[in-house]
Order: sequence, then structure tokens, then C-alpha cells
Amino acid sequence: MKITDITSQYKALDDQYYMPAFSRNMAIVRGKGSTVWDGTGKEYLDCVAGIAVCSTGHCHPAVVKAICEQAHELIHCSNLYYIPHQGELAKKIVEITGLKKAFFANSGAEASDGALKLARVRTKKKKFVAFTHGFHGRTIGSLAVTHKPSAREPFEPLGLPTTFVEYGNIDALKKAVDGDTAAVIVEPIQGEAGVIIPPNSFLEGIREICDKTGTLMIVDEVQTGMGRTGKWLAIQHTKVQPDIVTLAKGIASGFPMGALVARDGLEFGKGEHGSTFAGGPIACAAGLATIGVLEQILPDVARKGERFRKGLARYNPRVRGLMIGISVGDKCPDVQKECAGNGVIVNCAADGNLRLVPPLVISDAEIDRAVKVIDGALGKVML
Repeated sequence: MKITDITSQYKALDDQYYMPAFSRNMAIVRGKGSTVWDGTGKEYLDCVAGIAVCSTGHCHPAVVKAICEQAHELIHCSNLYYIPHQGELAKKIVEITGLKKAFFANSGAEASDGALKLARVRTKKKKFVAFTHGFHGRTIGSLAVTHKPSAREPFEPLGLPTTFVEYGNIDALKKAVDGDTAAVIVEPIQGEAGVIIPPNSFLEGIREICDKTGTLMIVDEVQTGMGRTGKWLAIQHTKVQPDIVTLAKGIASGFPMGALVARDGLEFGKGEHGSTFAGGPIACAAGLATIGVLEQILPDVARKGERFRKGLARYNPRVRGLMIGISVGDKCPDVQKECAGNGVIVNCAADGNLRLVPPLVISDAEIDRAVKVIDGALGKVML
């Protein structure tokens, strides 16, 4: 079969056999570093990175090596037994978050579910407070604290009583938290909403309210964690220490994995939580290799973000490390299409916000190329 037929073949099979939950028109068939290739062989600079997942780039040699070596030894044995690399990875995750104990999951949504369960079982309280435009996953539990009406409302009632408060509004939060609130869950930067960065005082205010009311503070670092913002966690740009942190996306370079990490005194007892696949041998091997790579490149992430900021300054980008948002409006899909036509993949998040979350290994030359294409697309579409 000719390479030009791959996309149409994928589409035909998808149309016939796969539930139509996604809008897509491109097949990505290969990746290396910050570059991907589509079904026709066309090359793109990837500024989406699987939505902040491929932080070490596509198919990083160290990660590929770790996955292949572990696959030759043991692919799965279940959590009925001690798992190769699981304890080592938990130790690393605990060290970089400054918390006490970790529990692994298969995704960010599962990590959110686990955090909500942990908050309920340890506090014996039932209710949660979350924020407008927040996104925490699509499982029934995580969806209950996800604000996006189109994602949440078709599946209500969801079983977790949740009050939504305006993101950034501390006064409203004070009124919403009461004696039966198990936890407040918050993204330190709202990713799906379009890279919305609150002042540090907002996150510090949440911590203060939680301390005064005996409420847990869950910080969702699924998109912002693992070095994305220039620190291991986005919350580390503040002085706030959360009770529970959730992680996923960049934790294992694209191998499905998530984690929740909690402070001393917060942990699941025997039988209170579990998973057949979570924290399996290959996932943990990939996670350890990923952290090894990130330890080397993390010091340069903030500088790379500033290079993007300077190059796109006239569009007033919101930048924290390599997490970048630009308000575009209704023409965002046109900008996305124009960029793709010129070999750069970008993503439209909510409310017409262009989102850039490239691999953390992206080079200066690749940043300059991306800036040139995005600047040209914005100029062409917006003028």
C-alpha cells in the first residue's frame, strides 16, 4: 500500500468500527523528538505533544530502551505482588513533590478519582468545591468536579455533590466551603481552559481557607506537572503545600500512567483502593526513564518559555515555562489550520484560546521556527 493511502485507510476503519467521540482529520504515524509525520509523510513541528504528554519528545531513546528492556522481562503481574520499578518510581515522585506517599493510576482522570476517594474516606465528609472552567477528567467521579457543561451535564446526576466557584474568586470560595466539604480541587494553571494563570495569592488563599475549615486541598497537576512550567509542579511557583497532588500526562512520556501523591497521614488502607493495571512494570520503567531525562532538561524550560514569549509578544501570550496560551477567539480553528498547513501543529483549547505545550526538549531553532509560523498564521487570519 502506498503511504498516501494510510490516512484514508485509518479513516475508513474509524468510521465503520470506532465510536465517533473525536473530531480528527489527520493520522500521525511516526514521531522523533519534537517532530511528527502524518500518513502522507508530511513533517510537522509538534507544539501539542499529545496534549502536554510527550515532554521528553517522541520516542526518546532512554524511554524506548527502558520500555523494551522491561517488556523482555515482565509485562504484567498485577498488584497482588511487588512490581518491578514501582517502589523506585514512588520514591522519586514523593521526592519531587515533597509529599509522603504515592499511588499509581492509568490516567489523569483515574488519578482525580483516586484523590476524591481518598479525601472522602479520610475526612468522612461528602462534598467538594471546584472551579469554573476547571477540567479534571471524564470518568463519573472526575466529571463531577469538571465544570465544562457540555462534558458534564449529559451525565448528571453524578453522585458527588459539588459547588462550582469562579476561578480566582477567594470571597466566593469562603462562602462555598463549609463543615461538610471534604476537599477543594484546583488546577494551579487551567490548561483545558486555555492556559489561565491565576495570581499566587489565589492559591495561597485556597490553602488558608482549607486550613481554617479542616478541608483538604487537592492540586490537579495532570497537565502542569512533571516540569511543564519550569518546576516539577506548578504549585511550586508558590509557597503552598497541598494535601494531595494528581499527576499524569508527562509522567511516562506517553505510556498511559497517572499518580496521586499525598501528605503524611493521608493514605489508602488495605482494600480501600486498587487497580489491575496501574503502576505496572512497563509503566514504572517508562516513568523512571522519563524522570531521568527531565532532571537534565528541567533547568532550561523557563528560558525556552521566555523565548516563546518574546517571539509572540505582540499577542500578549500567557506563559509559564512551556505552557503557553494566546487569546484568539472564534478564528482559533483557522489559525490552527494555517499553522498545520505550514508544518506546525498547535491546539485550540476552550473559549478560542490557542494552546502551545511542546515537548520540553524542543530546541531554540525549533522554537524560532514555531514562532515564525504561528506569528504568520495569526497575522494572516486575524488581520
